[in-house]
Amino acid sequence: MFTRILLYIIFILDLALLFFGLFKKNTDLELGEKLIGSSVLIFCFLFLPIFLYHRYRKRNLEDYMYKD
Repeated sequence: MFTRILLYIIFILDLALLFFGLFKKNTDLELGEKLIGSSVLIFCFLFLPIFLYHRYRKRNLEDYMYKD
């Protein structure tokens, strides 16, 4: 339950940061690109690993492996 709420919070804040960066890019190009880049980094290195852990923590990964 905690990880689901954490994922929702991170996702909403990341989207807000992305759209704010896109909005800010019209007036201040350098700051807008930094905000967009940090949003992508947060998504890749924070949101995605937590999401994958949340989805696969109770599954048996040997069921998804090919065996000879």
